[in-house]
Amino acid sequence: MRSMSRRMLLAAAMLGSGLTGALAQDKTPVKLGAIEILTGPNSRYGIAIQRGFDLALADINKAGGVLGGRPLALAYEDSAGAKEQALNAARKLIGRDKVPLILGPTLSNEMFAAGPVANERKVPIVGTSTTANGITAIGPYVFRTSLPESDVIPVTLKTAQTKFGIKRVAVMYGNDDAFTKSAYDVMKASLEKLGIETLTTETFGSKDSDFSAQLTKIKALNPDAIVLSALVEAASGIELQARQLGIPDKVFFIGGNGLNSPKLGDIAGKAADGTLVGSPWFIGKPDAANQAFVNAFKDKYGGDQPDQFAAQAYDTLFIVAKAIDAAGAPDSEKIKDALIKVKHTGVMGPFSFSDTRDPADTSGVVVLVMKGGKFQLLQ
Repeated sequence: MRSMSRRMLLAAAMLGSGLTGALAQDKTPVKLGAIEILTGPNSRYGIAIQRGFDLALADINKAGGVLGGRPLALAYEDSAGAKEQALNAARKLIGRDKVPLILGPTLSNEMFAAGPVANERKVPIVGTSTTANGITAIGPYVFRTSLPESDVIPVTLKTAQTKFGIKRVAVMYGNDDAFTKSAYDVMKASLEKLGIETLTTETFGSKDSDFSAQLTKIKALNPDAIVLSALVEAASGIELQARQLGIPDKVFFIGGNGLNSPKLGDIAGKAADGTLVGSPWFIGKPDAANQAFVNAFKDKYGGDQPDQFAAQAYDTLFIVAKAIDAAGAPDSEKIKDALIKVKHTGVMGPFSFSDTRDPADTSGVVVLVMKGGKFQLLQ
């Protein structure tokens, strides 16, 4: 087990000057809401996020909590990936639990349902994995700490063009999900800008499991690569079926944020090798804060490795804790005003919000390639 004192020192450093003694006598927990997918096929994202939050929560509280000694607490609601359930969860957390801030939901579809409610009630809501276009345009109480796909996908496609000389691609995307449709829009625009020819564009539904018709058509066209916007469950099925149908390994997949999960390798195995994704975070970052986070995550969760979604969640709770300290009280309006001014350096690197409440720094995108079922930096 890694040294607890080292983690506590890192946590205290991340929180910075917020841990004052001004309100030390008040030990009432400051309870926040969190809406994540904890059951169902897309729980692979939500559980990773929950683990990142819980690890940060323990570190923050061991380092003194917020507001000079008040412990932070999280009230979780399971959205199960359904936007109606996310909407009801937001209403419950605001109306019954009176939380001053909500973390989540997991998917952009869910944020487009829950975000307007939080905005109308003037409760800040912070997405850690909502990357579709238009998220923060919902209103001034909607924030996100995840880089939008419009910042990540162009880097990935440009890298694929430069390194592998791709000229002709097939495109596949899920046409019934806000996130996958938004990512497709970015892919289409980026491919056009780079002068890469799109041979065909094939769609599928989030509940589909047979992709043979689309893949058979793609195989006949002999593309250099397949550009795929999907959530990890569908992506795994598509990659497995592609290899089963005889699409050769040299025709690799280029994915959006939905493919950036170790579960792709767990499910698809060798069929996923060669998949390229862009990411604002990589497990092998050598800095001390990141390695302390990775080791602590493995210790806490039985050797499981964190992914981008866990890392973003971990940093986000520190960002929110700093805003609460700066606000001086668990007051929604004050927290909202403080959030936009927060500066934080965590496992993802330096972070601040732009005027549109998106991440201000978009320079940290790296391209990863899957080999042997695991993502590594593309060399």
